[in-house]
Amino acid sequence: MSIRDTIHQTVTSHPVVLFMKGTAQFPMCGFSGRAIQILKACEAQNVATVNVLDDAEIRQGIKEYANWPTIPQLYINGEFIGGCDIMTEMFQNGELQQLIANANAGQKA
Repeated sequence: MSIRDTIHQTVTSHPVVLFMKGTAQFPMCGFSGRAIQILKACEAQNVATVNVLDDAEIRQGIKEYANWPTIPQLYINGEFIGGCDIMTEMFQNGELQQLIANANAGQKA
């Protein structure tokens, strides 16, 4: 399986996926830490996190997968949402809470 296939499988098999530096418990950069805090504030359930520092192929591959140069990267229901700045903006205007609520609701169905 290619790294792109691995990433695609991860993104599509979980309602909410955050590719980040470090873990939810121990973020290894400020942006990843902020992304986790935003997801907690949105009450996201069953968030799958992928520590890109554990695998250089995934760290590079995720940038190519989304054509997005930075990490963290958030995916909801298989769709690329954005990085920390976009998450912050969407959180402030209420869009992210709605996407997370929909993803949470889909998990229960």
